[in-house]
Amino acid sequence: MEQALIDKLQEFLLELGRGFCFVARQKLMRYEDEDFYLDLVFYHSILKCHVLIDLKIGKLTHSDIGQMDSYIRMFDALYKNGDDNPTIGIILCSQKNEAIVKYSVLNDAQQVFASRYRFALPTAEELQREIEAERKRIEEQEG
Repeated sequence: MEQALIDKLQEFLLELGRGFCFVARQKLMRYEDEDFYLDLVFYHSILKCHVLIDLKIGKLTHSDIGQMDSYIRMFDALYKNGDDNPTIGIILCSQKNEAIVKYSVLNDAQQVFASRYRFALPTAEELQREIEAERKRIEEQEG
């Protein structure tokens, strides 16, 4: 799936919406004596933050969520600029486990999201509606 996204990167970025800039594929993060690899890293020029995407085949697990939370914290410590907003993590999985989402950090987190991916990307209009709905939800929480 990752290779297919890279092969179709221009189309993929256009489907994501305005502001997404490709940064890296399999981005190495070294912490002490361990290596970690982020599947895809983007920078969103409008939101002024990095967006980490982790691709999972199969059902979402607790460890997937904990891993993304760790990646966000590590990425912010190593790469976030002082004027960037907090990094956002997105887990794309073939089977989203509603119980895991409900009873995990995802329920309270404002930076980690899990979603079931589709084999056909949504249209630009569908993505725009989803982004606007999420933006409204966030604004209501902050306001």
